[in-house]
Amino acid sequence: MAAAVSLGDARKSLEYTISVPLHGVAAQQSVRQLALTMGFSIDASEEITLAVAELTSNLIKHAGRGTLLARQIGAGERVGIEIEASDQGPGIGDIEKSFEDGYSTAGSLGYGLGTVNRAMDEVDISSAPDCGTQVTCRRWLRSEQRKSGRSAWEVGVVTRPRTGFRENGDAFVVKEWGDQLLVGLIDGLGHGELAQKAALAAQCYVQSHYDQPLDNIFLGAGRACRATRGVVMALARFHTTGQLEFASLGNIEVRVHSEPERLPLTCKRGYLGVAEMNVKVQKFSWNPQWLLVLHTDGLRTHWQWSDLPGIAQARSHSVAGTLMKQFASGQDDATVLAVRSRGPWPS
Repeated sequence: MAAAVSLGDARKSLEYTISVPLHGVAAQQSVRQLALTMGFSIDASEEITLAVAELTSNLIKHAGRGTLLARQIGAGERVGIEIEASDQGPGIGDIEKSFEDGYSTAGSLGYGLGTVNRAMDEVDISSAPDCGTQVTCRRWLRSEQRKSGRSAWEVGVVTRPRTGFRENGDAFVVKEWGDQLLVGLIDGLGHGELAQKAALAAQCYVQSHYDQPLDNIFLGAGRACRATRGVVMALARFHTTGQLEFASLGNIEVRVHSEPERLPLTCKRGYLGVAEMNVKVQKFSWNPQWLLVLHTDGLRTHWQWSDLPGIAQARSHSVAGTLMKQFASGQDDATVLAVRSRGPWPS
């Protein structure tokens, strides 16, 4: 086993040769300590350690031996930890499929890379037959702190399963931190228990990686859904500086009441979890007077703002409730999310 090497207080690196399980245990202990020293919480440090455990196990299981490197990294104001596992084994034939829980090329349970994807913020893999594999993953320090005082946004959500079903195949995300708000809707394909399983897999990933770039969140959520029937998803990130970021894949309906201006929000066709899909992240200036609505296909889409006089001035929870009442079909799971900047509403 190679000795751990320190490169100073500002940048640290640990390197291990992994050929037996004991080497993996030693690497886990050292990486855990590095993560804690960098300021990661106990829970985050254990998730990073779990990723190291899976990567070192894979080095032994699939290649017989390999190298694991852990180091502190920085990107602008961000600080994180990067883990790199390299081997000279047989390689991975289908990289994206390897993220599917239960998939394995060595007769094992095959939960390794799916676990790494959920624990880390970014995962990059390069592999070729008989030329080995390199997995590089990163986890960034994040702040859970919200600014004190009243939230800058008002969000309303209404959701219900398809008529006659207990399981809801829709899920939503509302996460506020610092000067940002992330909202989103997720719709598992079909309905019932399997749709719910898919939606919850994507929701769990988004909630754990909320502050990452939207395209990275879509990539990771798609990998998290590989063992499910797949989902469609739309995410919107608001900044108090007056910016909106939006990305969508599949048939989540998006409407913005932004008269007289119209925002050209576009949705790309496709599904997450079925195949690797790239999304386009759109960025716009956001006016605090505007209202954004997302809803799943359990609502009829042929409605107009003019059908609901005064709705654009109502509270967000009233907007969501009214749309659900007026346009839900009952033939599918249905969810409506409305968000606007908080105004001086009467009590």
